[in-house]
Amino acid sequence: MTRKLGLIALSAALLCGAAQAQQVTVKVGVLSDMSSLYSDITGAGSVLAAKLAIADFLASNKDIKVELVSADHQNKPDIGTTIANQWFDVDKVDVIVDVPNSGVGLAVSQVAANKNKVFVVSGAATSDLTGPKCNANTVAWTYDTWMLANGTGKAMVKTGGDTWFFLAADYAFGAALQRDTTAAVEAVGGKVLGGVRHPLNTNDFSSFLLQAQSSKAKVIGLANAGGDTINSIKAAFEFGLTKGGQKLAGLLVFINDVNALGLEIAQGLTLTETFYWDKDDNTRAFTKRFQQERPSKFPSMVQAGAYAGTLHYLKAVAGLKSAADGKAVVAKMKELATDDPLFGKGTIRPDGRKLHDAYLYEVKTPAESKYPGDVYKLRATIPANEAFRPLKEGGCPLVSG
Repeated sequence: MTRKLGLIALSAALLCGAAQAQQVTVKVGVLSDMSSLYSDITGAGSVLAAKLAIADFLASNKDIKVELVSADHQNKPDIGTTIANQWFDVDKVDVIVDVPNSGVGLAVSQVAANKNKVFVVSGAATSDLTGPKCNANTVAWTYDTWMLANGTGKAMVKTGGDTWFFLAADYAFGAALQRDTTAAVEAVGGKVLGGVRHPLNTNDFSSFLLQAQSSKAKVIGLANAGGDTINSIKAAFEFGLTKGGQKLAGLLVFINDVNALGLEIAQGLTLTETFYWDKDDNTRAFTKRFQQERPSKFPSMVQAGAYAGTLHYLKAVAGLKSAADGKAVVAKMKELATDDPLFGKGTIRPDGRKLHDAYLYEVKTPAESKYPGDVYKLRATIPANEAFRPLKEGGCPLVSG
């Protein structure tokens, strides 16, 4: 009898051990700007978005354990690279999510490829991540400079804004956005008269705006983001730039920026987004959950991308029952059709570009806004197959032909 009980206990222990062995542990790292000019559109909100994605995934997947860590890259590629190496080599992080700042994003993408881990980009905008700098370990989820340029840039030219001058942030993102917008503007008959680069996170835009004003360009394209966009638009308003007939094109504007500016200043801005909290019942339900931890804050498209990208990554890991091989996980992400409540159904191309619709919006006037966050009116829906650069035009080494 004693021997029989011992065998039963041993069998139970072996079964328990087998169950534990089958459980996959995944570690998600949100690398973001937690303290500077992009912190409102990314930062703690991106960490929360990833947390909500993990909760939604675990609600129907019990065989996977998910851990979440976060860090501040301070908008410095060397710091971002150091954190990525530490996470991958020592802390056993499997995927890095978010990473606003294209300079940091390009650096982290290379680290992920070298370590055979995964990088799901929701913050970095440069289209080079799915172009000449693409790799088999990176997925670009939310938007990119080509999409922004072809959405807002072409729309402005078609409505009469056929001469442009650029105010661009002086790093990889600003350069890529100016380059892609110049190509989009010229493709539909517009002309670029010049441009000026400004330091990242600057407070004084007066000398740059004087150059823009003296150019006599009909459109001043703002190839910047976050706090730089807010400060440059405020300065242009104080300068009375638009009273002289020039128009501002916010090439990357978020709802957070609009709320910071106020509708009195932001009204009439044309912009392109892939997510708006008030688009439908699903986006409103997500926003309600988001605001339980961040009252009065509306999720940006970067934060929405952090949610959707994390969720799809976890689905791919579940399909493989392993997070060990980064290239295999990304290949699975590309194989699986995407489907989430914020971006709907979509696909991921061989170059790592996630495809979904984009939307051309105009900022409402104060009189048109009926409740907090009611800031956009839809001007056009840009279908997924038109919103992003054609696959064979990007120069991605993963794409043949």
